[in-house]
Amino acid sequence: MNKLLPLIKNIRNCQRCATDLPFNPKPILQAHHLSRLLIVGQAPGVRVHKTGIPWNDPSGDRLRHWMNVDKKTFYDIRQIAIIPMGFCYPGKGPLGDLPPRKECAHFWLDKLLAGLPNIQLTLLIGQYAQRYYLDKQVKANLTQTVASFEDYLPIYFPLPHPSPRNNRWLKKNPWFQTIILPVLRNVCTALLEPP
Repeated sequence: MNKLLPLIKNIRNCQRCATDLPFNPKPILQAHHLSRLLIVGQAPGVRVHKTGIPWNDPSGDRLRHWMNVDKKTFYDIRQIAIIPMGFCYPGKGPLGDLPPRKECAHFWLDKLLAGLPNIQLTLLIGQYAQRYYLDKQVKANLTQTVASFEDYLPIYFPLPHPSPRNNRWLKKNPWFQTIILPVLRNVCTALLEPP
């Protein structure tokens, strides 16, 4: 039995930010006490909000490609927990989606992490996750943090966001594909069971 179910049910019923969100609250996450890999992104986008399925968009397709996992493995809660920094779609800003709301981490994150005793690796996707989890160990910018990934292993693996908006960053930093992705795929393969 998933010991996290009552907590996840409470989170999915959360209304703390209802007046500040563009749509009705729809916290999106997945976790099981047996999960071995944790994925921490920023917050669901509008497409994910509509379906209620985490990473169910082009960013998720790219992330699964980076990890070399199929959808069946990716959505197997006994293997992968997905807990973003903000659980609901925060709305649109002038440069894309707004930052994740801080209330989620404040009210729920410690309780969720306490219920995940089997996590062996946490993928930190984007600067919000990296700043929160790495705290003073984070480098001056995302590029330096990602390039220094070995400093954080075996606990954390920092990554850029796989959004198509980051195509320019990926072209500017070809070392990500040649150096980082093979390591990421190896650790994911070693940690996750094939379907």
